[in-house]
Amino acid sequence: MYAVIQTGGKQYKVEQDQIVFIEKLNAEANDTVTFDVVAVGTDDGIKVGTPLVDGAKVTAEVLKNGKGKKIRVATYKPKKGEKRTLGHRQPYTKVQIKSIEA
Repeated sequence: MYAVIQTGGKQYKVEQDQIVFIEKLNAEANDTVTFDVVAVGTDDGIKVGTPLVDGAKVTAEVLKNGKGKKIRVATYKPKKGEKRTLGHRQPYTKVQIKSIEA
């Protein structure tokens, strides 16, 4: 059984006991969060919601909040002597899917 959840403007296909890195949530480690379910897949087939599946929910436990690897972004203007380097680390939340109820 799997579910497609929606969080942070993105959709993720998840299964039970799977660990997923998602956009940062306002939750601390060891908190329990629930997600909106867009679709549920079982042995019988797939059930797609309009826009969400009624009565379905996915429960997950927050493992940690962190930042991803740093990416470097450089800007350059020729003949002006203008160069600039920026770095960015995207914040994330690491969650483990505990249960899928359809």
